[in-house]
Amino acid sequence: MEWYYIFAYSTLGALILINILSIVFSIVVPVLDKWNKRYLVTLSSFQLFCMATCFIDLLTYQNPNMVVLEKANIFFEFFSLILIVIMPSVFLSHYAGERIKNGLLAKLAFVFAITAFVLLVIGQFTDIFYSITEDNEIIRGPLFPLLMAPIVITLVIDIIGVFVIRKKILRGFFIAFLIYLPPLVTAAFLHMFFSLELLIVLAIGLWALTILVLVVKENSIEYLNQQKEIANQNAHILVLQMRPHFIYNTMTSIYYLCEQDPHKAKQVTLDFTTYLRKNFAAIASEETIAFTDELEHTHAYLAVEQAQFEETLFVNFDTPHTLFRIPPLTLQPIVENAVKHGMVASDKPIHISVKTRKTETTNEIIVEDDGPGYQPKDDNEPHIALNNIRQRLEMMCKGTLEISSGEQGGTAVKITIPLD
Repeated sequence: MEWYYIFAYSTLGALILINILSIVFSIVVPVLDKWNKRYLVTLSSFQLFCMATCFIDLLTYQNPNMVVLEKANIFFEFFSLILIVIMPSVFLSHYAGERIKNGLLAKLAFVFAITAFVLLVIGQFTDIFYSITEDNEIIRGPLFPLLMAPIVITLVIDIIGVFVIRKKILRGFFIAFLIYLPPLVTAAFLHMFFSLELLIVLAIGLWALTILVLVVKENSIEYLNQQKEIANQNAHILVLQMRPHFIYNTMTSIYYLCEQDPHKAKQVTLDFTTYLRKNFAAIASEETIAFTDELEHTHAYLAVEQAQFEETLFVNFDTPHTLFRIPPLTLQPIVENAVKHGMVASDKPIHISVKTRKTETTNEIIVEDDGPGYQPKDDNEPHIALNNIRQRLEMMCKGTLEISSGEQGGTAVKITIPLD
């Protein structure tokens, strides 16, 4: 039987390591919600406890000097199994939308778990379930099947519950339960008459690993969807938070230009209309847009600003490469930040350059100005907008945004988007 012990030690060692990693992973990974994080940590802790008792059982079995330790260990081994058997019922109740305290499935699981625990406690004072010889060997009693019966019944109820609430749980979870529960029920039932501890342990380990993968997968998808929704909402907020004084100043400029230069007033009105149209179009956009559209938006914005600051705002475009896509409201807010930050902080003319280029692996946009320069600790509106753009670039096209000092002493913003 030496091969059996080698296999048993290897299997238990691997399962102990898996459960330790599962606990650490569940605590650290950010995509899990509070309930799933707590559930996975609890399940893995129970299983780690069970694996540890089984490991100790292998070490102490048939050692006459370990009779007291073996008796205590067998008690905790059964107790940990009772705790583990409750967990599928708790999981099903939660994903069926039931409160754990009120769900019928969870209530039945707790009733049979308490029954099993009571029988286990009674077994410490009698030999009807099992006994331990002076040579530290476990001998099954005539009512050992009765000790296992509540555990088997709980697992059977779980199988029934899976089919009853199958429409309320995800298909992946439904299949996982069908893969996991029948073998475990079979192993637990046979264990009532034959010694199959290792088979039960393997089935429990399979359950833990399967649920961990599925829960992380589903929570990751939900987390990414939430982040995308947050990014879209931030974009909408950014649009709706257009500077009131910019609108007021533009309308005032158009008012005076109507008498002084009607032709220019018409052009500014047209540019301002284009700017507003592009802004509101961005509200409805949840996908990337052609860079040419964003470039048109930026030109319209600058045309309105330059109508008011003809002598102080100068912009140069060097954009030979335009055949790529970006999130809406990417370039325009960056240029607007450069204008606003430069105009507020200095009375000197501000020069802005917008460049694009294509490398072997990326599309690049570079916006530079000769304003007062970037201040990382400054938590004002322009920097909040840049963080919003950075988040949407990462979420929507795996792009990056870098901020540094410009060649002329101002600020340089570089956007890098992978070609694929």
